[in-house]
Amino acid sequence: MAETDLAQTTAPSNPRADMEALDALERTLFSLRYAMGEIGSLGPVIDPPKATAQRGEALAHLQRMSTEALCDPKVGELLDRLEQEPELVGETRLAQIKILKRDRASLVDVPAEEQAAFSRLTVEANDVWRRAKAANDWASFEPYVDRIVDSMRRMAEYMDSEKDPYDVWLNEFEYGTDRAFYDSFFSQVKDCVVPLLAACMTSRHRPSHACVDGSFDTERQWRMADDLARLEGLDMDALWIGRTEHPFTAGLSRDFVVVTGHAYADNVLSNVFSILHEGGHALYEQNVDAAYAGTSLSEGTSMGMHEAQSRFFENLVGRSEAFAGPLRAVLAKHFAGQFGRVTAHQLYLAENCAEPGPVRTEADELTYPLHILVRYEIEQMLFSGEATASDIPRLWADKYRDYLGVRVPDNTRGALQDTHWSDGSFGYFPTYALGSAFGAQLKAAMVRGGMDFNAVCASGDLAPIRTWLRDNIWHWGRAKDSGELIEAACGEPFSAKYYTDYLTEKFSSLYRL
Repeated sequence: MAETDLAQTTAPSNPRADMEALDALERTLFSLRYAMGEIGSLGPVIDPPKATAQRGEALAHLQRMSTEALCDPKVGELLDRLEQEPELVGETRLAQIKILKRDRASLVDVPAEEQAAFSRLTVEANDVWRRAKAANDWASFEPYVDRIVDSMRRMAEYMDSEKDPYDVWLNEFEYGTDRAFYDSFFSQVKDCVVPLLAACMTSRHRPSHACVDGSFDTERQWRMADDLARLEGLDMDALWIGRTEHPFTAGLSRDFVVVTGHAYADNVLSNVFSILHEGGHALYEQNVDAAYAGTSLSEGTSMGMHEAQSRFFENLVGRSEAFAGPLRAVLAKHFAGQFGRVTAHQLYLAENCAEPGPVRTEADELTYPLHILVRYEIEQMLFSGEATASDIPRLWADKYRDYLGVRVPDNTRGALQDTHWSDGSFGYFPTYALGSAFGAQLKAAMVRGGMDFNAVCASGDLAPIRTWLRDNIWHWGRAKDSGELIEAACGEPFSAKYYTDYLTEKFSSLYRL
């Protein structure tokens, strides 16, 4: 009997059969999700150029199969019936039902061919983007941006015709958010960051990054990446580290997480912090409750909470003064000539220079949210029709000048620098800044609960931090939304104040303001 043949496995008067049907559905969806994840994450890293079209076809077909399995009318009936039996079904299955109904609602009214066409389009667009970035060729990528935005507008109309299309996608990446939420959030961040950055730029006490300047063999950087992953506490038997232009993480299951990074000979810290960042994502995926394996709950709950983990290990741990000692030791192991005489304090100062630049992934903590604000504002203009892809390079240059005082040198380091738009991830960027704020509030809760955060970081043994995050965030997977997790872990709802206070305290100290 086929696992997805719900007609044979469900009956209104038989809750046990309904639960068996739910389990069968979850196995089918997990298998398809796993296949799509492996093809989608490893394909761009290891496939030869000619494989792009066929990879797109394979992903489109798998996406159609997944949609058909979840959106079968019998599944809606099944979920409704089970929802009426809370005591019999139990807490875990009720969480599965909540998530499956939410996922189903996002797909059920979108024509299958529209979804398949979007999969093909984004695979092709990502391949074009990689070549365009290398060649500084915005014109070749430009048509794909318009096509992707048009496709996402159409799908948003099917998903919820009463909502603004951009609000639909913001909600997809972080449940419960919209432009009103983010406008308020970014207003608070701007009120903090803009004057703080101006004060730092005029301070006579500016940190130096001289100790990290130089040339660093890239193959040795990759060996260092393994040590950084171990230092973070990743399960190396469930991890694959690959090389790509734009670092990313893909969690196929607790037992297989893909982390990718890059290494530049003239910027060793780029490799360090991209690995720590992606490692934070991987820790989340590796530590979801094992009981959720193979179900819709077996992933991080949202991109905002995912970015909270990546930004936490990149910045709150990785760029802390306390962690500079363990980090310096790893750098000195692989680059004794350059780091043998560098002190931990010198490294801390070097990795925290607030210097406005054109590239988001290389940005310091203070200027970083302004990079996100640029993308957020441009995305709104694209979805409202106020701008098209042809306007992006000009808008990009204007906003970087206005917000960061930076001249954009070219499109490679401008509008082509990020992969996200080629993947159709409009609405994702704001979660980077939100995740940074989530992380600051989580750290404050750790400290308030009695953890000596600095001592843990200085020891190089991050187990107490991992344990706290596993107990309060990671193990819940998708069973709880970000708002629920924050309130339970911190004893209060989300507040951006922890983030703005953290930035103010850290950079006021660094720059002696």
